[in-house]
Amino acid sequence: MDMKTNWKALVLVGLLSSATTLAGFKLLSSDSERDVIFKESPAESLARFTSSGAPAGSPGDFVYAAEATTPTVVHIKSTMTRTSRGGQGDIPDIFRDFFGDDFGGGSRGPQSSEASGSGVIISPDGYIVTNNHVVEGAQELEVTLSNKSKLRAKVIGTDPSTDIAVIKVESKNLPAVTFGNSDAVKVGEWVVAVGNPFNLESTVTAGIISAKGRGLGIIGQSQNRRYGNARPTAATAGDSPLESFIQTDAVVNPGNSGGALVNLKGELIGINTAIASPTGSFAGYAFAVPSSIVKKVSGDLVKFGNVQRGYLGISLDELDSRKAEEYGVKVNDGVYVRDFTENSAAKAGGITKGDVIVKVDGLNTHSIPELQQSIGLHKPGDKVVVTVNRNGTEKDLNVTLRNRTGGSDVIKRDESAAVMTTLGAQFGNLTDQEKQRLTRYKVDGGVKVLSIDGGKLARTGVEEGFIITKVNGKPVKSVKELEASLAGKSESMVQFEGLYADAPYDVYSFGFRM
Repeated sequence: MDMKTNWKALVLVGLLSSATTLAGFKLLSSDSERDVIFKESPAESLARFTSSGAPAGSPGDFVYAAEATTPTVVHIKSTMTRTSRGGQGDIPDIFRDFFGDDFGGGSRGPQSSEASGSGVIISPDGYIVTNNHVVEGAQELEVTLSNKSKLRAKVIGTDPSTDIAVIKVESKNLPAVTFGNSDAVKVGEWVVAVGNPFNLESTVTAGIISAKGRGLGIIGQSQNRRYGNARPTAATAGDSPLESFIQTDAVVNPGNSGGALVNLKGELIGINTAIASPTGSFAGYAFAVPSSIVKKVSGDLVKFGNVQRGYLGISLDELDSRKAEEYGVKVNDGVYVRDFTENSAAKAGGITKGDVIVKVDGLNTHSIPELQQSIGLHKPGDKVVVTVNRNGTEKDLNVTLRNRTGGSDVIKRDESAAVMTTLGAQFGNLTDQEKQRLTRYKVDGGVKVLSIDGGKLARTGVEEGFIITKVNGKPVKSVKELEASLAGKSESMVQFEGLYADAPYDVYSFGFRM
């Protein structure tokens, strides 16, 4: 099977219905910003031994990894309110008494649904990392610790461009995972996956690293593609998806999303995120976000509320022998520079069109996902050494990365834009013809959903063409009014009301926490 183009299904695996050193992730100094304290393995791990007397991490020994990791992995239950039909006043209640609330194609009142996934404790004071698609659209989050304690959690921040989110519970002295170096893992190395597949507690499976730097194109895709119970989300405004997955054959199934992928020393090397399967269940291919990305993203989410990503500002193409001949370059391995964006950091650093990027900071770069990972781990203003092959000769160029707007400043989260982005949709004003048609149904305006790209609206079952008429009980008649109604609601409960033009008698009501 062609792993790049012939997936029968790519499933984000989160949703299933009804001797160590401490290191601070210091980015910038500010009294108003806080850091999450990560537990990290030292450069050379101290010798540890299992109960059998063998060194921890010996080939084929999974006991130490399981014992070290299981207490740090939690079960996450998310509760959300899905779209339900109402306004069926023309159907007598006696029919519903006999046939149930679904008689007539609708039900009265909102319908609550549950989904579940996994998470990994990353600091003793309650910060937990998981997948964005596990918590997206949740009205309530409940975390179950390994000791069966159940705690309410709140969302600290999300990054749809990497499908990573950070949530927090109010607790202390929790067991935190030790971060390993995902860049150092080797293909063929043994790994252990820990999570809660099918709502089974603390399940441990083993496998090997099958590949690194996989770019699957699953983040930011349309909801119309099949992803089982979960859908990938659109990247936040201006942020392109960052995919450089670790592939493993350790068994991962729905409910494992957000769980830990660790090496035999019990060190976190990835967060389990997706499986490739024709059925929605494990078929031999599982994918995890590398811990290097997880650490960068989660640290930024805690400190800034969004991710500070450095950008080269170039349009790219991956090389093979055919493209190398087409472009007339001397190498067929690397990333070809086709053009530059406005205020490009790469152009300012001396990179030219037709260059082939072969290394970043001395590390070989064979593909676009590898390049994105190397650059995405840096913040705006960081300096990197980019090695390019130009006409058969390698040149080292010092490049100062910029933010997505072409500057070097930290980009604070725009609350109003962030709220609109989490909805995962494009909106438009009603045409005069649409307004005229709806007046006969006593609807005098609204905002139309033009497209759905994942996000909270997709999770509540909203489809293209839905017309939002009220937000928290107040009418909205334009996109501007919709934006205004959501201003300052980043951590609030929001209730939508609306209808579809082809079913104007059916009024839908649903809510979720932004």
